[in-house]
Amino acid sequence: MASVKHWRKSSRSSSQANCVEIATTEHGVAARDSKRPHGDSLLFPRARWNDFLRSLASDRAGN
Repeated sequence: MASVKHWRKSSRSSSQANCVEIATTEHGVAARDSKRPHGDSLLFPRARWNDFLRSLASDRAGN
């Protein structure tokens, strides 16, 4: 796993900790389950992560 310095949780996360945390690394973006901070995480290449974010924005806009 790439070195992660700081995990971030969405400001829209519920108080019940049902969320995903992300962190940027030298290799891309890592994502993990906030309920399992010492568990496994997924690493996405930066280009694929940006594609994912664009798809969310497009869905939100109704495109």
